[in-house]
Amino acid sequence: MPTPSARPSLADVDFAQAPFVVIWETTQACDLACLHCRASAVPRRDPRELTTDEAKGLVDTIRRFGRPLFVLTGGDPLKRPDTVEIVRYGVAQGLRVALTPSGTPLMTPAVLEALVGAGLSRLAVSLDGATAEQHDAFRGVAGSFDWTIRMLEAARALGLSTQINTTISRHNVHDLERLIALMERLEIALWSVFFIVPVGRARPDDLTTADEFETVFNRLYDLSASAPFDIKTTAAPHYRRVVMQRQRAERRAGTRDEPPVPLTAGVGFSLPDGVGRAKGVNDGDGFLFINHRGEIYPSGFLPLSAGNVRADDLVEVYRTHSLFRALRDRDRLKGKCGACEFRSVCGGSRARAYAMTGDPLEADPMCAYIPPAWQRNQHLTSLSRAAS
Repeated sequence: MPTPSARPSLADVDFAQAPFVVIWETTQACDLACLHCRASAVPRRDPRELTTDEAKGLVDTIRRFGRPLFVLTGGDPLKRPDTVEIVRYGVAQGLRVALTPSGTPLMTPAVLEALVGAGLSRLAVSLDGATAEQHDAFRGVAGSFDWTIRMLEAARALGLSTQINTTISRHNVHDLERLIALMERLEIALWSVFFIVPVGRARPDDLTTADEFETVFNRLYDLSASAPFDIKTTAAPHYRRVVMQRQRAERRAGTRDEPPVPLTAGVGFSLPDGVGRAKGVNDGDGFLFINHRGEIYPSGFLPLSAGNVRADDLVEVYRTHSLFRALRDRDRLKGKCGACEFRSVCGGSRARAYAMTGDPLEADPMCAYIPPAWQRNQHLTSLSRAAS
């Protein structure tokens, strides 16, 4: 696996002007019944979904940002009959398009071939257990594990880049090593490790502890030295802090020669399939989400609407709406996130802060790190109270 410094660099991305990734929830319809489903997916499509023409208009608007990664998600995008058409249109307009279908029989070889022919850049599928028993229990439908594995194998045979999304929760955190062994066998480009945000059908008691977050982060960092795929986290930006801490420790020990990673956002690298990565992406800060009815959110896990694409200019909403501007201003973060020296590359999960405190600018409750500045302030506050 190449080191970050050896990867081709991307141009700096000004997240105040354009997101790095735009995700569109094409539908909430899905044939699975996942325990943690952000979308609270249902079997049937909503008649208020964006139409095919509206979807193409959305693509045209997104293109005004430049060339962000455009991801079609759900529910299950394959519940819409126009998904291949929309992929083809997005690619024709110059976007890099990825798709996150569900592990169901809807992904047939013919559909997969059509997606490849339409120019799809990457297929991202979910695997949440190392065995069919574990994964299918999580996804709520027997057979999902086998359908997903077959989908990955068929995509690989067609030369399509693949990604696996795994949601870490109390249900599978203790099976991490078997999950890693599975990832190493599947010839994927990227493993995206999600950490539950209690929205939709997910509940706070599905979460692991903050210390378990740290354990997983450190194992992922160790794995990144040898894995044949790239690794990123979703809804867990504090993994970036762990990466920096580990790299600093290695430099002090003389086992790492790379210069320090700068504490700046917006720099990244490309993977061989052209789907890039960028540092510093967070809810509403390099990230933009549109739901199936056109509502504009900072992310799918942070369901605070800033407008609707049917009535509002998506580009202007992203650039100027007070919610997005606040989320991009790391100096407005509260609690220990606001005092943290890593806030420019981390910032904590704004979605989890909102889900668990009601305030998207509060500290991420699932971060175990105590910033020295915060610790000093707490100590001074305690002394002041004791003296009064």
